[in-house]
Amino acid sequence: MSWKLFFSYELINDVGISVGIFLLFLLFRKIFAKYVIALIAKGIRKENHPFFAHMFLSFEKPIQWLFILLGIYISAWYFPHFDPTQVLFVKLVKSAIIFLVGWGLFNLSSSSTLLFAKLNERFNFEIDEILIPFLSKLLRAIIVIVIFSGIAEEFNYNVIGLVGGLGLGGLAFALAAKDAIGNLFGGVIIITEKPFTIGDWILTSSVEGTVETITFRSTKIRTFADALVTVPNAKLANETITNWSRMGKRRIVFNLSVRFETPKEKLEGVIKKMEYMLKSHSGIHQDTIITKFDKYGVDGLDIYIYFFTKTTVWLDFLKIKEEINYKIMDILDHEGVSLAIPNRKLYVDSKSEGNVKLDGSV
Repeated sequence: MSWKLFFSYELINDVGISVGIFLLFLLFRKIFAKYVIALIAKGIRKENHPFFAHMFLSFEKPIQWLFILLGIYISAWYFPHFDPTQVLFVKLVKSAIIFLVGWGLFNLSSSSTLLFAKLNERFNFEIDEILIPFLSKLLRAIIVIVIFSGIAEEFNYNVIGLVGGLGLGGLAFALAAKDAIGNLFGGVIIITEKPFTIGDWILTSSVEGTVETITFRSTKIRTFADALVTVPNAKLANETITNWSRMGKRRIVFNLSVRFETPKEKLEGVIKKMEYMLKSHSGIHQDTIITKFDKYGVDGLDIYIYFFTKTTVWLDFLKIKEEINYKIMDILDHEGVSLAIPNRKLYVDSKSEGNVKLDGSV
């Protein structure tokens, strides 16, 4: 081929048309990114549809790349000495389309938590909060598998045969990933048995705190020191779990010791007034209230006090407990009854120097 033929007018014209088409689609991409996206986003914000807003943002980048792909495909028909119908080029274009659609769906699946929550709220599907993160991650995994399968099929790879071939090394893979598989099954146990859910306050042999997230591999717990502890699901599923959030009420129990010199009438009056005070308090559960003269203690007369608060929230529980303590102080002060103060008497034997005897009597 001579240089004159290579740089012929027709050749330059075809190359110019091809490049022009590609540049035109780049311009369309820029217009779409600058004006169309802004216009649509403004309309979505005005209508206040968070899911549709996320759907639009999920496909924003794939659509921009779709303009480039279309530009390449259409300009290829005008590019000289290139056959756009050749099998490899067509397969690459189809694979790129599959990837762009899958990319958008993958981005959209990150909002599936919001979607499941809306379905839960609107149609009362009763999807547990623990299950929502699992479903979201499962959906993303399925999308990745579908993308991989679609692209593999375009290049005539037998996906079923590939999966079957992987089965030959399944045993070795299972042994290598036994911890990951154990954590996965631990997560399944947590979902099915539901010993706790997100937001619950739990206590195990290794950690105590509030459950923040539950994933395929682990559970993240925020301790009361504000540290975030990650516990593998396999370990957590095999531990004894106390779920404090599922308490219907919260217990308060203690002994109050008053002086031995307290008259019987005053002791009875103090006990009756404390019982009446507990039964009159709006924050105290009325099913079980016990105030009894329990025993003769080492330092005084012991009054046994046993009751429950209605609330299980820690700060509210402490507030009610404080109120009860102040009211008990008022009752004791009003009745003129003093608390017993532990004391000891020290006896020194004057006949035997250095011989000290400690007596626990009052």
